[in-house]
Formats: sequence, C-alpha cells, structure tokens
Amino acid sequence: MKNFDTRVYSVADILEWHNNGLLELSPDFQRRSVWSEKAKSYLIDTIITGKPIPKILITQRLEGARSVRVVVDGQQRLRAILGFINGDFKISRAHNKVLAGFTFEKLPLDTQKDFLQYELGVDLLLGVEYEEILDIFARINSYTVSLNKQEKINASYLGFFKQSAFKYGYKYVKYFLAAGVLTKAQVTRMGEAELSADLFVSLIDGVQTNKSNEKFYKLYDDVMGPLGEAATQFDNIMSYIGSIYPPEELAQTNWSRIHLFYSLFTAIGHCLYGLTNLDEDQRITLNKKMIGKIRNRLDEISVTYDEVVATMDKKGTSPDIEWNNFVNWSRRGTTDSGARVGRANFICSQLTSL
Repeated sequence: MKNFDTRVYSVADILEWHNNGLLELSPDFQRRSVWSEKAKSYLIDTIITGKPIPKILITQRLEGARSVRVVVDGQQRLRAILGFINGDFKISRAHNKVLAGFTFEKLPLDTQKDFLQYELGVDLLLGVEYEEILDIFARINSYTVSLNKQEKINASYLGFFKQSAFKYGYKYVKYFLAAGVLTKAQVTRMGEAELSADLFVSLIDGVQTNKSNEKFYKLYDDVMGPLGEAATQFDNIMSYIGSIYPPEELAQTNWSRIHLFYSLFTAIGHCLYGLTNLDEDQRITLNKKMIGKIRNRLDEISVTYDEVVATMDKKGTSPDIEWNNFVNWSRRGTTDSGARVGRANFICSQLTSL
C-alpha cells in the first residue's frame, strides 16, 4: 500500500522551514554534505534556467504543535540552495557567463523572485517508522547502474571543459544520430559528450588517443583556456561537414563509422586550421565553393575503402600500401594515436588532388 504523497514546494517554502527551525537536513541515515562549490553552482544554474532537478524525499515529525520536515534524500541539493541564498558561494562562469560571480543578493530582482518561486518535487513519507525510513533510503541508493568511463568523468568534473563538451554534444546530437555516427543507446550513456570531448581535444592539443581525454577535463576545469577559440573552430568544421553531407547522406557512407567520422572531422579541421601531430605538407586551403569536389572525393574514398577491404579479406593484403595501411588503421586499434594520425593524414593526402 502506498505510504507516500507527491507534493510540490517552492524554494521559498524550504527557506521558511529552515529559518523557523522546521527543517532537519542531517538525520543519521543521510550522507554528509560533500558537494564542491562547482557542483553547487551547477545546481543553482539549473534552477535559474528553469530546468528540473531530481525529487526530494522527506518525512515529518511533530514537536509539540510544530511539524518538522526531515530530509531523507536530497540534503545536498537543499544545502546548496540555502547556501546560495545565504551568500556562501557564487555562480561559476563555467555554468553561466551572464551571471558569473553573482551571489543571490546580486541577482536581478526578477531573477531572485523566480528563484524563490522555483518548485521542487517532493515525495512526502506518511506515517513511516524509523526502521522503514532506513530501508527506503537504502533502496533509493541501490537503484544505480554501474557507470561507464564517460559517466564517471561527468560525475567528477563540472568546469569549463565539461560544459563545452556537453554543450556541443547536445548541439550536434541530432546530426550524430541521423548520420548514424551514434546510436540512441550510446547517447543515453553520454556518447555525444564523449565524442564532443574527443573532438575538442583534437582542436586544442592535436590528434591523439581518447585515453588522455580526462586530463583536459581536469586541466580546463577552473580556467577556460583555448576553449572559446576551439568552439568557434568546432562549429566551422561541422558547418563544412554538414554542407558536404546532410546527415542522412553521410549515414550511407563509411564516414558514419565513429572512428572514421573522427578522422573526417580532424582532416577537415587540419585543412582549415592546422592540427598538431598532422602533416603540414598535406594541408590544402578549403572554401565552401569546393564542397561539391570535396564530396566527390570523400565518396570515392568511402567506395574504395569497401573495395580494398574485400580484397584484403580474400588475399590478406592490398597491393596499394597506403590503402592497406588506411584500412588497417580503420580496423584495429582505431582510437590509438598512431592509427588516428595515420587516417587523418591519409584523408588529407587524398584531398590534395582537388
């Protein structure tokens, strides 16, 4: 039988309870407050931008004629909200450029009002004994799936690099899905953020293995560094790729394979900007008037790739050593630095004939 009721309370309600001693944030079954300032800022920006946050779970007890709300799950979220109102920390520029450095009292009055009126979903436990609350809390924290590497990175970093990777993953996720570069299953496990981060690294520090990506989350967690310039380059490269291949058409080619899409992106990026680790002699100057010619050449590479693969599957090798290497780099150790550099240089060399 249901022993909870779903309700909605505003931030102002929570603040009133707290100010009147009617809110207990640290019952003995709760985890202690361990959020970083960046994590708190991220939550505050979520509220200010009107996005939902997970439900709070509370119970209540009577103290005389007063009803005290006891937080079963969500104390760190509420601590962050109350701490922001109290002026304990500021909004990070990584999360909101317009309100960077603002405390609650410095927010525009309309924004303060909206913040206080923001509604929190709450499940209120009804007539539940202490032992049962412990059981509920344990169950809440049991319904978790083992995190993959990208999800662990997401949980560990909240700064500039993460925001850039996630923003651009979201920005181009429809293209990645329609083009077959990513599947919906991969996106549910943050595949778009992982790909976006990988592409950002190539623009910032050159073509390399994706095993080094996490160091960039750490390096550009508190400082923006070259991310602004890289973001502009990212958009321009995707503009070229989108002009060459509408997503449904890219899906019909080998460029829809994620490792070959990475190489297409870095090859176009190298021609436009010159990427570290790639051969400068293979760079050509691109412009939008060349889109048709670039498309024809890339189509030819995709078709020839299949032909060479068929030959290698029958004979074990191809008479063309450069194509033989390109196929091998595309089939084994596809995210290794050497394979990535080799593929991008090969694509650039094929474009020099334009």
